[in-house]
Amino acid sequence: MKTSTSSQTNSVSKLYCSIFGHQYDVTKLVTKHVKEYTCKCCKKQLTTNSNGNLTELTPTFQEINSILEYIHSKRMSRLKQKMYTTTAA
Repeated sequence: MKTSTSSQTNSVSKLYCSIFGHQYDVTKLVTKHVKEYTCKCCKKQLTTNSNGNLTELTPTFQEINSILEYIHSKRMSRLKQKMYTTTAA
């Protein structure tokens, strides 16, 4: 019984989004330019691609975003450490 209720809710959400459009919220900041979005109603997930356009968040894009986030965080911590070292000297 729960599956029919959740399926009805999901179809109503999809219908709402098809009529009024998606309402995306930023769910994850990968870098300054790359973000992950989720629709409030139908829970559709998108991300920005290399051209800056929104594309569906597939497992491949999830892996790319996690690696990109790791590289970005390492770079930012290294730059922050370099700034503190330069300021202290």
